[in-house]
Order: sequence, then C-alpha cells, then structure tokens
Amino acid sequence: MGAIETTGPAMPRVMVAAPHGRSGKTVLTLGLLRALRRQGCAVQPFKKGADFIDPGWHTVAAGRTSRNLDRYFMEPDQIRAVVREASAGADACVIEAAMGLYDGLDAEGSTSSAEIAKITDTPVILVLDVTRMTRTAGALVLGCCAFDPDVRIAGVILNRVRGARQRGLITEVIERTCGIPVVGAVPADARLDVPDRHLGLVTSGETDGRERLLDGIADVVEEWVDLDAVRAVAAGAGELPGAMPETLHADDAAEAPGARATIAVVRDEVFPFYYPENLAALERAGARLAFVRSLEDDALPPDADGLYVGGGFPEVFAAQLHANEGLRRSVRERAAHGLPVYAECGGLMFLGRRLVYHGQGYDMAGVLGLDTVVQDRQTAHGYARAVVREDAGWLEPGAVLVGHEHHHSQATDLDPALRFAYAVERGRGIVPGFDGACTGNVVAGYLHVNALASPMWAPSFVRAAERYRARRSAR
Repeated sequence: MGAIETTGPAMPRVMVAAPHGRSGKTVLTLGLLRALRRQGCAVQPFKKGADFIDPGWHTVAAGRTSRNLDRYFMEPDQIRAVVREASAGADACVIEAAMGLYDGLDAEGSTSSAEIAKITDTPVILVLDVTRMTRTAGALVLGCCAFDPDVRIAGVILNRVRGARQRGLITEVIERTCGIPVVGAVPADARLDVPDRHLGLVTSGETDGRERLLDGIADVVEEWVDLDAVRAVAAGAGELPGAMPETLHADDAAEAPGARATIAVVRDEVFPFYYPENLAALERAGARLAFVRSLEDDALPPDADGLYVGGGFPEVFAAQLHANEGLRRSVRERAAHGLPVYAECGGLMFLGRRLVYHGQGYDMAGVLGLDTVVQDRQTAHGYARAVVREDAGWLEPGAVLVGHEHHHSQATDLDPALRFAYAVERGRGIVPGFDGACTGNVVAGYLHVNALASPMWAPSFVRAAERYRARRSAR
C-alpha cells in the first residue's frame, strides 16, 4: 500500500477483531470501554457494520454515543469523517469489528472489518477463542497477519483460557512465531455472560443491572488484560488519513437555520434502533425532534408535523403496547388526517393491525392493512437497497434507499389495496420484490434506511412535515 495522506492531529485508536463471530469480542470490547473510562480516558466507540444493539451497549459502557462504520453505506472519506467528527474531545477510539476480520460480501472482502481498519489506518487487536487449542493458535494468528499485509495486527487477546499452562504455551508460540505481543489472556468467567437474542446481545435498555454487569466485565478485563499495552497499541495509530470532516454532509440538501417542522420520534426500550446519522440528518434538514415513549405517552405531541418509528422488539412489549390504547388511537387518527409517517421494521409491526407472538395476538395502531407474525427463525438479514416507485407518498420517485434488514417477522393478511413505495433491488422486503407499505402519507417497511447512503430521505421527510404544518396552520 502506498503512502497515505494524513491531516490533523494523531488520534489513538484500535480495532478489536476476531477470526470468527462468537469469539467474545463484543463482551471484551465492552470491558475495555468501561475499564478505560474508569481510568479517566474519554473513549469513543465505533461498531463496524449495520448493527444497533452493540452500539447501544457501547454507548452505556463508554458514556459516549457509539457510531457505525460501514463500507456498504459509506465512502472511505465519509468513514474517516465520521471518525473525526465523533472523536472530538476523545482521548482514544475503540472500533469493534463484525464477524471475522476478513469477512465481507465478496471474495475480496470489500465490506469487511479489515477494510475499515485499512481505510482508517487503525491497528488491530485480535481476540482469539482458544477453546481446545494450543499451538494452532499461532497458525491462526500468523494466517491473519499474512492474509493481508496492509492490515496491522498489533496485539492478541486470548479468550476462554483454561489455565496457566495453556496461557503460557499459546503466548510463547504467538510471540515467537508471529512477533506480536499477547496483551491479555482472559479465562471463562460468569461475569462475562451477557444475555443474547438472535444474532447478538439483548438491548442495553432491556437488561436489569446493566451498570453492575458492565462493571463486572471491566473488573475481569482489568485483571487479565494489560490496559497499558492496549493503550500503547492505540497510541501507535498516528494521524488519521484522508479528508477533513466537512466532506461528511456534502450531499445534504442546503441547510436552513432554525427548525421548520417538528418530527415526533418514538424512541425507548421498545423502539431503540436508530442510526445517529438519521436523527442528525433530520435536524440538519430543518426538523425539531420530539421524543415519544411508547409505553408511557398516551398521545403524540400536539405540534407533531411528522412521525418516525424506528426498529426494535415490539413483540417483547406487545402486551404493553396493546394496553396503551391512547397512543395507538392518536397515531391512527393523526395518520388518517395526513400526518407524514416513516417507520421501519419494528415500526412497521406497530403500525399494522395486529402483532402475533407465540400464538397470542395483540392490537397495534391499525394504520396499515396488514398483520405481522413473529417467526421462530430469522426471515431476513443483510444489506438492502430499494428504488422509490411512483405514487409513494412523500418520497421522491426514483430516489434510492440504502440500508439493511434484520427481522424475524412476516407480514400477513395484506389488504389488496395496500401500495408499496419501493421496489427492492437487494433484500427481502414485505413481499418478494417490494417494500414500504404505503397509504396516504405513511411509508413503512422492513428496510432500515441509512441517511448517509440515502441523502434524499431526510430532506424529503422534512419537506412533507413542513407541508403538513402549513395545512394544519391554515385550518
């Protein structure tokens, strides 16, 4: 790899990666974040990939909002700009990888964690699950180092170590054969057990005693990981390459000062899944955000000019949503009067007639003519891309929406009159080839849109809210 142009001061940073998923990198990342924070280090977390749950835990552990870095959504300059922007005021950055270090969409690993490490010129600490392994651990580390010499593997943390003999043997093999320091050797410990669901942890908002849990993980990390060595690896990163942060929002619509519309955002333990970029994009486009709690508030704010319902696990809270008849009625009535609404995944389920979970049905908002049934198996997982069709509510025909899908539900009993706002080019959608159930000014689908990759989304939504506000004011 040739010389990389760098600008700005050095930012200590490190990526925590692994040869494969389920190696324990998420839990150890949380422990590192909390342990560094307890040392007085302002640490900025990042997560590679389309993920909401791990960043939620990062945010609690570090006390700073975690951000996603994803080559499918972002150009290299955007990735570097997000790192710069989010790291303002931080002492160090920790990037958690996804899946295996080199795993991506294709044989070249074009969307892999390794690509993020190279784009940001970030050294990697490899978490190695050494269950039933000794000398082979050295072969795995050596292979990861040799596979792409442009990826700087600068340290190893052994995980699930079963004793001093195994720890000593593996450490000797890796350091002698690979020339890379082993900076930690963590045994199996009950304090590292975090509840999980589907492909990852349960949300931080659902977990009782989360501070105690994170402190317990940090205690283990402080005991078995050399934090000074980790900080030394991060300090060796040097300056961040690439463009300065002003490129991050270059494709946004022209910004105007002051809020021109109020968009209600349902955000709580039921619906916690929002890309920070999406909320920021709405504000830049002229929206004031008013946050709503789905289990406590019995109506939308009276001044709401739009409604955004993100993803989550409404099935887990279905009985409580069913019981909050006031909010369900408020959403249904305001949507019927033309309120612009955007919902995705869990939000789609909430806007339907009924949600069926473990054979029990629960009334939802009744805005859309469909029911959703939660399945035992995963029904969609991966990146998604769709093109807006004609007659798609407030969305602009021909616009491209880029994001991801991850759900275990299926839409059923669709009203024959229900329209679909976009044609799916990648992903599953509500029905094969189509997503974005659409009625009036309501658009709801399984695609989680990413505003950086879909620059027209936020301005279109805010303009629709402005039109609604003007009509409401004229009445």
